[in-house]
Amino acid sequence: MQDIRNIAIIAHVDHGKTTLVDRILHQVKLFRDNQDMGELILDSNDLERERGITILAKNVSVRYKGVKINIIDTPGHSDFGGEVERVLNMADGVILLVDAFEGPMPQTRFVLQKAIALGLKPIVVVNKVDKPNCSPDEVHEAVFELMYSLDASEDQLDFQTLYGSSKQGWMSHGWQEPTQDISALLDTILEVIPPPEEKTGTLQMQISSLDYSSYLGRIAVGRITRGNIKMGMPVSVVKRNGSVARSVVKELYRFEGLGKEKVKTEISSGEICAVLGIENFEIGDTIADAELPEAMKPINVDEPTMSMLFTINNSPFFGKEGIYVTSRHIRDRLFKETEKNLAMRVEETGSPEKLLVYGRGILHISILVETMRREGYEFQLGQPQVIVKEKNGRKYEIKFSLEEAMEYIKGDEYVEVTPKSIRLRKILLEETERKRQKGQGNV
Repeated sequence: MQDIRNIAIIAHVDHGKTTLVDRILHQVKLFRDNQDMGELILDSNDLERERGITILAKNVSVRYKGVKINIIDTPGHSDFGGEVERVLNMADGVILLVDAFEGPMPQTRFVLQKAIALGLKPIVVVNKVDKPNCSPDEVHEAVFELMYSLDASEDQLDFQTLYGSSKQGWMSHGWQEPTQDISALLDTILEVIPPPEEKTGTLQMQISSLDYSSYLGRIAVGRITRGNIKMGMPVSVVKRNGSVARSVVKELYRFEGLGKEKVKTEISSGEICAVLGIENFEIGDTIADAELPEAMKPINVDEPTMSMLFTINNSPFFGKEGIYVTSRHIRDRLFKETEKNLAMRVEETGSPEKLLVYGRGILHISILVETMRREGYEFQLGQPQVIVKEKNGRKYEIKFSLEEAMEYIKGDEYVEVTPKSIRLRKILLEETERKRQKGQGNV
């Protein structure tokens, strides 16, 4: 079995995750010296490049000092938290990236909470120390306090911290000691992140991601938790509802660099691979032994927080812009989206022409709307509605009950509040503490 490290990079939006992956790819000489790959290499989607954010979690593999490092780049915006939740089970550790000026932010807490619950070993990287007026030491203390408040274990609290600038291409154990490259980070990954445990027995592999090829069809991507898998091997697909379907592995790929490499040999537990030939599968299903299928625990994601009505375009301008205009086209496309987008749900309504789409926020649904528009779909939208649930005769937004919100604000975390949001939610601001002359307060 080859030496492997599986690691996910998590952070708040715009704290430098994808830029850090760029530097890692250049550090390990994945490209020729005269090859211009541009910036934000993994943000290959048109919408990602236009908006400057990561929308989809992606896998990339590098080799450093004879060790293969599988890196999972994740989105930072809370609306795409479902992408983070579904891929964290493929990792053995996380790199928590924190801005040296902003410190831990709301999404930092969300993704870190998920990683700690899974028992993943963290490496903290205080990024952007080249910013003026930044406070790396204070940020380090804030991260420790955040982990402590999230009930991190002793091993997780004993994390290593690196400082640096992804943009300038250096990492160091001291923020006042700039280096020439990011080898300190790669060395720390090999030292701190444990290699995957080799588990013998019958095959278990949970499908964490979907890929698609117009030539090869649907591709199941996941980490082999137990046993081995090879090309031509008969397997079972265990669904969420417990049903079992027989299938055969027609082709097998492992991640190498930015792409995939076809392999004919056996792949052992701990490796992340892509499987072709499996039919009628969904994210969260388990690829298991053909004779003794054993399901893994389903991937759970947080509930949607917002809904929007999708319907056919019945205006006088019907058919002017889109190619796919019927309710059948729109219905098929929306249900197809739910296969790979775990945080999104689609529900039928009383009318066959109308569908309710549930997502994690305005941005989450708007990305789907824009993607469909570019694919040639034409439809009408209703006004976004916040999902409200009723408990003990009182109504709550789906994210927090009043008690949960107060518990969140009472803690020692830094939360973003504005006078308008305080007034709308009827929150009484009793005490604030000025934070590093930036106008932010600790409530």
